[in-house]
Amino acid sequence: MEKTKIHLPAWLFIICLLLLSLSLNVSAQKKIAIKRVVIDAGHGGQDPGTIGRRAKEKNVALAIALKLGYMIQKNFKDVKVIFTRDRDVFVELNRRAQFANDMKADLFISIHCNANNNHTLRGAETYVMGLHKTQANLEIAKTENASILMESDYADHYNGFNPNSDESYITFSMFQDAYLEQSMEFAAEVQKQFEEKAGMNDRGVRQAGFLVLYKTTMPSVLVETGYLSNAAEETFMVTDKGQEYISTAIFRAFKTFKQNVEHPEQAVNQQYPKSYMPKPETAQLRKTVPDSSPPKQYYKTENNENIQNQTQVPPARPSSPGAVSIRVQISSMSKEVETSSPVFAGLAGVRMYKHNGMFKYTVGDEITVAGAEHLLAEVRNKGFKDAFIVYFKNDLRITKEEALSTPGVK
Repeated sequence: MEKTKIHLPAWLFIICLLLLSLSLNVSAQKKIAIKRVVIDAGHGGQDPGTIGRRAKEKNVALAIALKLGYMIQKNFKDVKVIFTRDRDVFVELNRRAQFANDMKADLFISIHCNANNNHTLRGAETYVMGLHKTQANLEIAKTENASILMESDYADHYNGFNPNSDESYITFSMFQDAYLEQSMEFAAEVQKQFEEKAGMNDRGVRQAGFLVLYKTTMPSVLVETGYLSNAAEETFMVTDKGQEYISTAIFRAFKTFKQNVEHPEQAVNQQYPKSYMPKPETAQLRKTVPDSSPPKQYYKTENNENIQNQTQVPPARPSSPGAVSIRVQISSMSKEVETSSPVFAGLAGVRMYKHNGMFKYTVGDEITVAGAEHLLAEVRNKGFKDAFIVYFKNDLRITKEEALSTPGVK
C-alpha cells in the first residue's frame, strides 16, 4: 500500500521553525540556579597579553580572578568556583570554553586588561559574544584572539580562523546565543558596579567576536578591567588595593545577578540596553572603600598541570576574634616599600607590618602549621630562601608557643 505524502506549505514550515526557535530560546532563558562559576584569567605562560610599563596583563588578570573567586566562595557556600588557570600557565582559548562546558558552569567570567595607542583612554568595558559594531571593538577582539597564534596547529583547531583577518569575523554574523540576554544583564551590572563602587570610567557593554566566548553554553562575559597603557590606571591596577576594588565590583555584580536569576520575582525592574556607546572620558578614579575586601592572600597552587584539577579556592582566613593567623615572612627592611614592588615578584597578597622598628613583609593566612609549612616550601622555591613562619593573633605578632597554646591550632 502506497503511503500518503504530506506536503506542508512553505509559509507553515517557516512558522513551525520560528515557534521551535522561540521555544528553545525561552527554555534557555528560564529561571536557573547559579551553582558553578568558571573564572578565566586571560593569557598566561608564554602569552603575556598586553604589557604596560610596570605590569603584564596575564599577572594582573590572574590576581583579580583569584580575588574574585575567593570572595564568591567565601560569601556563597552553595557556589563552586572553578578556575581555568590558578597560576602562570598557558591554556588554549578553545580549551577554556570547553572546560566551562565540561564543568557544566552556570556562569563564565573571563578577566582581561586593555591597552590602546591612545594613552589617555581609561576605564572598564564588558563584552558579550556577538558581531562587532565598531572598528574599535573588532580591534580588541583581534588582540585577545591573537593568543591562538601561540598554539600549535591553531588553523586546524579553529577551522582556519585567522585572528588578524577581518573576513574571519564574518562567521560570527551567523552566531545566535540563547544566553545573550542574561549575558547582557550581568555585563551591565558589572559596568554599573565598576563606576559606582570602584570609581572607574564606565566604557559600556559591547559585543565582539571573542573566541573564548564563542562556544560557551551558559551566560558568559569578557571583562576588560582597565587600561595598562594608561599610566595612572596601570598604577591603580597593579596595587593590591586596586585589584580588590576591581574584584569587589565584579563580585557585587555577581551577587545581584545571582539574586535576580534565582529570584526573578524579587528583581528590580530595570531594563538593560543590548549595547551602548562609551561614555565621555570624564570620570576620575575615586577612593571608594569596597564593602567586602578579601585578605591579601598568597594563593597556593598544586603541581598537577591538568586544568581540570585547578579548582582549589584559597582557604578562608580566620575571622573570629582571637583566632591565630600563621604566615610566612619573606623580608625585613629598614625603609618601607610598596607591597607591589618588583622585589616581591612572583608573590601575590604581600602584606607589611611594623615590628621592632623594622618594616616586615609576609604572605599567607594559614590556620594550621602544616599548611604554613607547605606555603613556606612554595615561597622558598620562588627564590625567597630566607623565608620563615611567623604567628599572629588579632593582627599582632605572637610567639609560636602562644600560637600553639591557642585552642584549635595544630
